[in-house]
Amino acid sequence: MTTTLALCVSALFVGNADDPRFSPDDEGLIPIERNIVTLTNAERARHGLPPLEVCPNLLNSARDHAAWMTRRQSLQHTRQAVAENIAMGQTNSREAMQSWMSSPGHRANILNRSYRRIGVAAYRTAAGTIFWCQQFLH
Repeated sequence: MTTTLALCVSALFVGNADDPRFSPDDEGLIPIERNIVTLTNAERARHGLPPLEVCPNLLNSARDHAAWMTRRQSLQHTRQAVAENIAMGQTNSREAMQSWMSSPGHRANILNRSYRRIGVAAYRTAAGTIFWCQQFLH
């Protein structure tokens, strides 16, 4: 299991601003995660909503779930008591956000006025498929 998890950790998406070799920022986010949070908050701002705050517990939960989906190569929602957007196959954070905003249920999570906190993650399988996860709480 440790080997599998290590492989998943090393499989974070790599490319341009989404390159995980950059150091985490002050909130512990690597660039691809920061991109997802930034794009999510930009959508919220366009609709007059406040930005979401990165929650360390949600960040860990989203990472755990994205790693789980990646290991199993299966797109499934978590059993945690959180609102969640998941996706697979998009090649970068912009594509993932466009997919979520094109889906009524995912869009509703992103634009839910009552959500205040967010956690995000993206992992890539050895074959190159990326699994994406956003989790939200009040």
